[in-house]
Amino acid sequence: MDRREAITRVGWLLGGSIIGANIFLKTGCKPSPKQVSELFSQDEVNLLNEIADTVLPETSSPGAKAAKVGDFMTVMVKDCYKPEDQKVFLDGLDKLSKSFKSQYGEDFIESDPKHRTAFLTALDIEQKEYMESKKEEDASHYFRMMKELILLGFFTSEIGATKALRYLPIPGRYSGNVPYKKGDRAWAI
Repeated sequence: MDRREAITRVGWLLGGSIIGANIFLKTGCKPSPKQVSELFSQDEVNLLNEIADTVLPETSSPGAKAAKVGDFMTVMVKDCYKPEDQKVFLDGLDKLSKSFKSQYGEDFIESDPKHRTAFLTALDIEQKEYMESKKEEDASHYFRMMKELILLGFFTSEIGATKALRYLPIPGRYSGNVPYKKGDRAWAI
């Protein structure tokens, strides 16, 4: 094969991939902007991000919204939860949204942060009472599921592990007895 033939073949390959991508995009193989997955719409993901950011707001480190915890939560619920737990989570998200609107007269996303915090604090008290009195076979409270996913999503994200926790990208030896001073951040493992 000579140089001219090699350039021609590379041109066909590159042109084919560009044309193929263009055809792929124009034939309707685009994700719907309204539906993120078969379980969650984009509005629900935005609501989850706002809930997460109310639970873990931005302080000296970025908040849960910056870590895109809402997106993480949708993946975990879709891929890791049993169908009955998915239903509890989705019904709870809907209930949270409707309860907030009936109590404050506005959507959670558009509301004042003080209202959000007061609402979620009351909801947290409710879920604690529910979890203490529930039977083993009963499903968990939906807000308990949300809080667990918020914490897991944030502290396992790059932002959570490097900005909120102390992080050593290349650790040295293991030392199980590290001195702790009041106010030090915990270690990301």
